[in-house]
Amino acid sequence: MAESDDSSKTEQPSQRKLTKARSEGQVIQSREINSLFMLSVGAAIVLLFAPSVAGRMEVTLARFLDPASLIGGGGVLWEAVAALLVELAKACVLPLVLLVAVAIAGSVMQTGLVLATEKLGFDISRVSPLAGLKRLFSLRAVLEFIKNLAKVAAVMGVAGWFLAPELLRVPAMISLDAGALGAEIQHALLHLSLGILGLIVVLALVDYAYQRFSFMREMRMSKQEVKEENKQSEGDPMVKARLRQIRMDRARRRMMAAVPTASVVVTNPTHYAVALKYQMGAKGAPRVVAKGADLIAQRIREIARENDVPLVENPPLARALYATVDLDHEIPPEHYRAVAEIISYVFRLKEKARPR
Repeated sequence: MAESDDSSKTEQPSQRKLTKARSEGQVIQSREINSLFMLSVGAAIVLLFAPSVAGRMEVTLARFLDPASLIGGGGVLWEAVAALLVELAKACVLPLVLLVAVAIAGSVMQTGLVLATEKLGFDISRVSPLAGLKRLFSLRAVLEFIKNLAKVAAVMGVAGWFLAPELLRVPAMISLDAGALGAEIQHALLHLSLGILGLIVVLALVDYAYQRFSFMREMRMSKQEVKEENKQSEGDPMVKARLRQIRMDRARRRMMAAVPTASVVVTNPTHYAVALKYQMGAKGAPRVVAKGADLIAQRIREIARENDVPLVENPPLARALYATVDLDHEIPPEHYRAVAEIISYVFRLKEKARPR
C-alpha cells in the first residue's frame, strides 16, 4: 500500500507544501556543509592563531612549573592558580567562539532562519521506544550509517596518503631542535588539512545534491493532492460561484435604487436601457447610473415609469452606451452631442410640464 502511494506521487511539490514543511522544520540541510565550514575555519585558526596561542600557553604553563609563584608560606596560592587558569581560557576562547559561530553560519546559509513553531509542541512519537526503533532500523538510518563509514574510510585514506611521506622524515626530525621540529609539524598538519579539506568539499557537494534530491522526492504530491490544494487555495468553485452571485445581486439592487435619481433613460425599445444622470450647472458629463439588457432593461423601464423618469427611444445610442460605458462613469466625448440633444429635450419637457 505504501509503495502504491509513493508511486502515485508524481507531481512536483507546490510552494505551499514547501512552506508548510519549512514551518515544521523540514528543510534541505547537509551536515557535510557544516563540517566543511568548521574544518576550513579550524585550519585557518591553526595557521593564524596557533603561534600566538602556543606562545601564551607556553608562558602560562611555565609559571605552573614554578612552585614559588603558586605556593607560599600558608600553602597553595589559589588566587594565583585561578589567574593562570583564566589566562589559559582566554587563549582558547576565541578559537572556540569562532568554531561555534561558523557551525551556526553553515546551517543558516543552507536554510536561512527557520522558526519551526510546530516542533515546540509535545509529540508522543519522539519519546516512543517503538518509533525510535523504527527510525533506528529504517532505510534512511542504514544509508546514513553506510555513508558515515564511507566518509571515515575516505578521510583515513586521504590522511594516510598525505602523512606517508611525512612518516619517512621522522628519523631525521629527531635531531632537530624544538623550533625546527614545531615548524615541521606545522608543515605536515597544513598539508594534511588541505588534503582533508579538498575531500570534504567533494563530499559536501555530493551530499547536498543527494539531500536535495531526497527531500524533493519525499515532498512530491499526487494528482489528487494537487487538486485538493488548489481547491483550498482558490476556494470551492461552488462557494465562489455563490459569492459571485451574491455580489452581482447586491450590485444590481444598488443599480436599481439609482434609477429613480436618473434624468433620462435611453432605450432600445425591447433590448437595452441606459439610465443617465445630469444636473444643470454641475461639472462633468452625464453619468451612467444604471444599464441592462432584456429582463434587466425591462425592469429599469418599469422603475423609470413608476418614478416619472422620462424614457427616450434611441436604439443606436442605447446600444453604444451599454457596450462602451461602465456604471458610474461619464459618457465619452463621442456621445456628447447625441446625449446633449436628449437632455435638452427632457429639460424642455419638464419646463413645459412645470405649473406657471
